[in-house]
Amino acid sequence: MDVIEAIRSRFSCRAFLPDPVPEQTVRDILEAARWAPSGGNLQPWHVDVLTGEPLAALIADIDARGHLVPQGEGAEYAVYPDPLPEPWHGRRHRTGADLYAALGIPREDRPARLRQFARNYRFFDAPVGIFVSVARLMGPPQWSDLGMFVQTLMLAARAHGLQTCAQEFWAAWHLTVRRHLALPDDRMVFCGIALGFPDMDAPVNRWRTVREPVDGFATFRGFGG
Repeated sequence: MDVIEAIRSRFSCRAFLPDPVPEQTVRDILEAARWAPSGGNLQPWHVDVLTGEPLAALIADIDARGHLVPQGEGAEYAVYPDPLPEPWHGRRHRTGADLYAALGIPREDRPARLRQFARNYRFFDAPVGIFVSVARLMGPPQWSDLGMFVQTLMLAARAHGLQTCAQEFWAAWHLTVRRHLALPDDRMVFCGIALGFPDMDAPVNRWRTVREPVDGFATFRGFGG
């Protein structure tokens, strides 16, 4: 699989098969991801990989409380600016509406929406859950490094026939994650990543987001034509 095919075939997978992912496969993915760009070669990322009992224990812990406090424990960082102006608000709203439409969940069915949202903390039934954390003292340039690392990881997963879903959702459950992973206080949870084989029979995995065309976000200068 070449890089363009990996990019175009990657999507945020929200339904996984139960098939296990071998440890060596995860190691191979991380071996590729460690070569992601990093300013000053700081490589500010740290990764925790869970499967089996450790993953089940984390999910059970949050499952017991998630329906009581769906907002979580208070996020360590704002996932979106508040207020979120246009055009970004419209894009986010459309994505949410299209996602629930693909699932056949009406807008007014709040319980069903909450149940779908709760699938986040089950990693959408993926057999592997990955957490990416970073030292608190790091700033926006290093967070940019994290984004490039996560993207590289997700593309490497495609080379192994796997799909992923990056989840900033986990920042809202940072206290529980910290306890299960024994994270030191000077490190913060950046995101989680669900990893596994996609269930392509699930309607949600056949849905795709709408993206801006190139001319909607790029300005070309100095080219002929």
